[in-house]
Amino acid sequence: MKRRAFARSTALGALASTVAAPAVAQSSPAVNWRLVSSFPKTLTISYDACVGFVKRVAELTEGRFQIKLFGPGEIVPAFQVLDAVQNGTVEAGFTASYFYVGKDPTFGFATALPFGLNTRQQNAWMLRGDGLRLNNEFFRAYNVSYVPMGLTGAQMGGWFRKEIKSREDLKGLKMRIGGLAGEIMSRLGVIPQSIPAGDVYPSLERGSIDAVEYVGPFDDEQLGLHRVAKYYYYPGWWEGSVQVGNFVGLEKWNALPPLYRAAFVAAATEAQDLILAGYDALNGAALRRLVAKGTELRPFPREVMVQAYEVAFAYYDELAAKNDKFKTIYDNWKAFRADVLPWYQLAEGTYDNFVYAEYSKRNR
Repeated sequence: MKRRAFARSTALGALASTVAAPAVAQSSPAVNWRLVSSFPKTLTISYDACVGFVKRVAELTEGRFQIKLFGPGEIVPAFQVLDAVQNGTVEAGFTASYFYVGKDPTFGFATALPFGLNTRQQNAWMLRGDGLRLNNEFFRAYNVSYVPMGLTGAQMGGWFRKEIKSREDLKGLKMRIGGLAGEIMSRLGVIPQSIPAGDVYPSLERGSIDAVEYVGPFDDEQLGLHRVAKYYYYPGWWEGSVQVGNFVGLEKWNALPPLYRAAFVAAATEAQDLILAGYDALNGAALRRLVAKGTELRPFPREVMVQAYEVAFAYYDELAAKNDKFKTIYDNWKAFRADVLPWYQLAEGTYDNFVYAEYSKRNR
C-alpha cells in the first residue's frame, strides 16, 4: 500500500512538473533587448549607472530579461537615439528628451526648462504630480514610452573663452547649448550649436565654438574643457536640474510581462538615485581640482539673468499660444511650480542661505 501510494504521488509530482514548466516559461520568457545611449563611456557617472541598470534588470528577472548596452555611434549617433527606438531599430534608448526639441518643443519638459524646477521639484512633479503621465501621453504619438533614469542636480553655466560682463558680450557668441535654452540664448544674441558630448572638446579646441555648457565639474573635468577655456560660469539657469531616462518602443513595452516591466522601472529608479548621488558626491572635489588648475569662476551678471528670465517666459507663452501639446503640459507644470516655489523659498531657501553664509564666514 505504501509503495503504491509513493508511486502514485511520484507520478502526480512528475505530471505537475511537466505542466508547470511550460507555464513558467510562458510567464517568464527569455527576452533580449538592445539599449543605446546618447552619453559616452567616458562620462562614468551616467554610463556606469546604465551598466548597473542592465545588470540589475537581469538579476531581478533571474537572467530571463537581458539588455545589451551600446554607446553613441556603435549603432546610431548620440542624437538619433529617439529615432532608433521609434522606428524599431532598437528596443530602448538612454537619452535626454530635450535633445529632440527640434521635433517639438514639448520634448523639453521631461528634461529641463530654463528657470524651471530644481532637482527635487522635477522628481516630485514627474513621480507624484502629473508630469510623467502627461509626458507619456505626448510621447505616445512618437510610438515610445518614457521611464526616468537619472537626475544631475543643478548644472553649471559652462565654459567661456572670454568674460561675460553684459548682454553685449553674448552677441555673436557661438555656444554649444541644448534644449529650449538654445532658442532663449539666440534671442539674447548667441548662436546656439547642437553638439554631442564626444565632439564638445575638439569643437572648443579648434575654435569652431566660443563657449560650451555640459553638466558640471566632474563631467566637465573628464571632458577636459578646462584645458581649452578659462572662465567657468554659474549658475546654469537653463538647467536647475536635468532629468534623463529611457525611451522604450511602445509595442515592445506593452508586450513585456508585468514582472519585466516592474523590474525595468525598479532598476531605473535605483540608477536614478545612483546618478544623482554620484554628482552630489563628486562635483565638489572636482570643482576644487579645476580651480587649482587655473579655472576662474564667474557668476553670470544679474542683468543677463533677469533678461534671460523675461525672454524665457515670454517664449513659453508664445509656444503655448500656438502649440496645444506644449500648452497642455505647460499649464500643469506652471501650476505645480507655483505651488512648490513658496514652500521652497520659506523652508529650503532660508535654511540653505543661512548655512552657506555661516559656513563661508567661518571658512574664509
